[in-house]
Amino acid sequence: MQIIIPMAGKGKRMRPHTLTTAKPLIPVAGKPIVQRLVEDITKVCGQKVNEIAFVIGPDFGAEVEKDLIKVAESQGAKGSIYYQEKALGTAHAIMCAKDAIKGKTVVAFADTLFKADFVMDTEQEGVIWVQKIEDPSQFGVVKLNKEGIITDFVEKPTQFVSDLAIIGIYYFKDGDYLKSELQHLLDNNITEKGEYQLTNALENMKQKGTRFAPGQVTEWLDCGNKNATVYTNQRVLEFDNGKAHLKGTNVKNTNSIIIEPCFIGNDVELNNSIVGPHASIGAGSKVSNSIIKNSIVQSHSKLTNANVANSMLGIGAEVNGKALDLSISDYTQIVV
Repeated sequence: MQIIIPMAGKGKRMRPHTLTTAKPLIPVAGKPIVQRLVEDITKVCGQKVNEIAFVIGPDFGAEVEKDLIKVAESQGAKGSIYYQEKALGTAHAIMCAKDAIKGKTVVAFADTLFKADFVMDTEQEGVIWVQKIEDPSQFGVVKLNKEGIITDFVEKPTQFVSDLAIIGIYYFKDGDYLKSELQHLLDNNITEKGEYQLTNALENMKQKGTRFAPGQVTEWLDCGNKNATVYTNQRVLEFDNGKAHLKGTNVKNTNSIIIEPCFIGNDVELNNSIVGPHASIGAGSKVSNSIIKNSIVQSHSKLTNANVANSMLGIGAEVNGKALDLSISDYTQIVV
């Protein structure tokens, strides 16, 4: 099994956090988004993953590349890095890793997490993962026939045609066939609004007789903006059996209360504070005389006399003040 993770996007909806950190590396419940995605896909695939190929921007840096290789190796797979120089669409992004597209292949875009109770049927020709939603008008959706096979792909329907939204994870039994269809788009300059789109290749494959089945997840979690990511952090903490996670042996808790579920990183100091529920505190952070709930605090941050909810704080951020709803980037200082 091969896994391709296109993740070269700039994450503009997640600014200011993505000005210094690639969006898929932002932590949710103590782990980068992309690491959780890879772990969940590996579990659902139910078979050995040989290679995980990450398609990143050329400016992500050596440290990010090293971290991604470690993510792949943690799943017993080879990690490889490919670059997308320009944002030219989903099909173009996948083809940046064309050397890794072979045999059974999963393509997963790294801005979503999910919960699924199935093991994927890898003998299907193709599987497109979907989730039933109330308002499908802002998403690409699929229509099914009576046999449960996908008959149509409809992008952002203005009238109701289906409530099964495509979540951005795809399985192909024949990666070489996928690659040839994507190459066809590039060679013939077949674009939508100036970009090469995976959905065009899927439509071509379907017209040639490929049978795509839906893989319906039980929950689809977006990480596209601050509020969505904070909510995803909440749900992931609840998935993990609702327990507080005290990581490492050097967590110092002085007169503080932890309300589960929470994630507490290594070397965190808690003094006269209330943390939780649904709070993730990154390694090396210090929290004093504060209340933190439903928030993500990244590593080496410092909160004093603060009441923080529904917030995201970047690496090394400092907050000293009153009740706040924050989305602040790395090394920002706020004194109220």
